[in-house]
Amino acid sequence: MNNEWYKRMSFYQIWIRSFKDGNGDGIGDLKGVYEKLGYIKSLGVDGIWFSPIYPSPKADYGYDISDYKNIDPEYGTLDDFKKVLNEAHRIGLKIIMDLVVNHTSDEHPWFKESRKSRNNPYSDYYIWRDKPNNWNSLFEGKAWEYDSERGQYYLHIFAKKQPDLNMDNPKVREEVKSIMRFWLDMGVDGFREDVINFISKAEGLPDGLPFVPAVNGMPYYKDGPHIHEYMAEFRKVCEEYDCIQIGEGPMTTVSSALKYLTGENKSLDMMFSFDHMMADCFYTEYEHRPFKLYRYKKALSKWQYALAGKAWNALYIENHDHPRIISRYGSEKLRYESGSALAVSFLFLQGTPFIYQGQEIGMSNIRLRSIENYADVSSINNFNSYHLKESIEKRLKRIHLSSRDSSRTPMQWTADKYAGFSTHEPWFYVNRNHAYVNVDEEEHNESSLLNFYRKCLQIRKNSRTLIYGKYKEYFPKDPYIYMYERSLEGMHYLIICSFAKHTVKVRIPKNLAEVKLKLVISNYAGLRHSTYFAPYEARVYRFRK
Repeated sequence: MNNEWYKRMSFYQIWIRSFKDGNGDGIGDLKGVYEKLGYIKSLGVDGIWFSPIYPSPKADYGYDISDYKNIDPEYGTLDDFKKVLNEAHRIGLKIIMDLVVNHTSDEHPWFKESRKSRNNPYSDYYIWRDKPNNWNSLFEGKAWEYDSERGQYYLHIFAKKQPDLNMDNPKVREEVKSIMRFWLDMGVDGFREDVINFISKAEGLPDGLPFVPAVNGMPYYKDGPHIHEYMAEFRKVCEEYDCIQIGEGPMTTVSSALKYLTGENKSLDMMFSFDHMMADCFYTEYEHRPFKLYRYKKALSKWQYALAGKAWNALYIENHDHPRIISRYGSEKLRYESGSALAVSFLFLQGTPFIYQGQEIGMSNIRLRSIENYADVSSINNFNSYHLKESIEKRLKRIHLSSRDSSRTPMQWTADKYAGFSTHEPWFYVNRNHAYVNVDEEEHNESSLLNFYRKCLQIRKNSRTLIYGKYKEYFPKDPYIYMYERSLEGMHYLIICSFAKHTVKVRIPKNLAEVKLKLVISNYAGLRHSTYFAPYEARVYRFRK
C-alpha cells in the first residue's frame, strides 16, 4: 500500500447537517455539498472528511448508525453521494468517510434481532449481561441499560441508543470489513475511525475505578487486550486499496498511539489525540479552567517530538466534538487576530492539517438561554448530572463554554436571514454574528481570516520544509509566545505566535541572532520586523543557515 500522499495533504471536515442545505428543508445535505465543492477546493485543501452521513435516528446526530451501507434520506441518496464523490475526484479532492464501529444505533437491524433472544444468529453481536458492572457511560448515566425484551442489560459506553458491538465475535469483525469494502469499492479514499481504541473490552468486564466516576471503566475498554489483533484485520482490508486510516484516540497517550502507528502492529496512518484540546479544561470542556498557553504548547511539542521520524501527526484545533477555538483559546473581540494566530500555530507543524467547517471564517460559540434549547446529548447529560449544587446559571455558563452544539450551528455563508445556509428555517439556531461573520463578507476582504487561511495553506503546500522538516520549540515556558522552527536540507522557517492581548517583546533565540530572516507571512499589515508583537500577532520567517 503506497499511501504516503496524505502527508502532503490538508483536509476539510464537513458535519453535513449544518454545512449547506441544497433542497430547502432546513437541513444540510449532499446537494448543498455539491454546490460548495468549488469553495472547498478554493481553500487550498486536498480532501474532505465527512462526519457520518449514514441513516441514523440522530440520538448522537449520526454517530448512532442504523444502516452502514446507505445515505440518510435527510442528506440525499447513494446516487447523490456518488455524484459528489466523482466531482470531488475530478477537481482533485479525496474523500474519507467516518467509520463508527464501536457501537451502532439501537435501531440497527442487528440490534433489533439481538434483543429478541439469547440464541439467535445476532445474539452475540452486542455485549449483554445478566448483572451489570459499575461502569458509567460517557454520555448518559450508567453504561448498562436493561432491555425487557431480552431480559438482560446491554453495554453502551456512550448514549443509551448506542449499544456497543461485541468485537470479540468474528462475525462482527467480518461485518466491519464488509462495510469498509462497500465504500472503498465505490471509490472513497479512506476512513476516520471513531473511538477506535475502545473496540476491545477487557475479559470479564471487571468493575471500574470508584474514584473517577465519569471514566471509571475506561481502563477496561481503552486499548483492550485484542485491539491490535482486530485492527490488523481491518488494516489488511485497506492494504487492498490505496487508502488511509485515521484513528480517533480519546485519552490516548503518545506511547499508546505509537503502537497503532508504527512497527509490526501498525494499523493506522494517523491518530487524532486530545492533549492539546485540554489547555482550558480537565478531561472534558465541561470541567473548564482558564486557558494557559504553556499547556497548549507542551501538548503540541510532546506529539511533535515523540512522532518525529516514526509516525505522522493529525493536526487540528476544531472539529464536531469541540466548541469553537476562538471562543476557547482566542478572543471573540479580536476574532481575526486570534483566529489567524491560532491558524499559524498549528498549520505549520509536522503533520496533516484538518480544518473544520466555519473555522476558516472564525465562527464562534453560541449562547442559548436554556438547556432545553440545546440538542447535544452529552451537553444535556453534563448539565443534569454534574455540579448539581451549582446554580442553573453557573451550569448553563459551563454549557456555553463546552457544548458541542457550538460547532454544529449552521455554516455562515452570507448575512441573510438564515446565514445563506438555507431558504427555510434551519434545524438548529443560527449564530447572530452571521451578520458580519460569513463567507461572503470575507471573500470580498483581502485581509480576512478566510483569505489568511488560504495563504497559509498555500505556503505549507509549496514547502517541503514545512511538510517534512524537523521541529524545534523555543522558550517553552514563555506565557505569551509560541515559537518553533522547522528545518530541512538547509532551509528553515521560524514561526512566532503571540497569544497575549497586549503588546509584548519577543526574544530571538541566540543561535538565530545573526541570521537574516525573511518575512513570509504576518497577520498584521505592513513589514513586521520589530521585536514587539501586537496582540495575537503571528509571523512566519524563512531563512538559510
